[in-house]
Amino acid sequence: MDHAYWVYIAASRAHGTLYVGVTNSLERRIAEHKAREAAGFTRRHGVDRLVFFRGFGEVTEAIRFEKQLKRWRRAWKIRLIEEDNPHWADLYLAPMAMPPLHPDLQPVVDAVR
Repeated sequence: MDHAYWVYIAASRAHGTLYVGVTNSLERRIAEHKAREAAGFTRRHGVDRLVFFRGFGEVTEAIRFEKQLKRWRRAWKIRLIEEDNPHWADLYLAPMAMPPLHPDLQPVVDAVR
């Protein structure tokens, strides 16, 4: 299944500030977070580490999941992150290499299929 839309959680550090977002280009969006291009919450709080993502074929599905995650308690989000990324590794890779080439990403990709 090809994924055209992505819901992701970015963090400032392990167990730090969390940000939930949706995008049609995960690579571009995380690069923007890392470059601190956009003023606002993520730049103010240094949220630039990709710690979770899930792909969707339809934008409506992605937005529905994003809204669901935004309503979740922080502890639930942490549990979701740690199911596939227990060490809070930054899952972002340089352009052309993501996803699913990095082994840390495979459990997340497989869960969506």
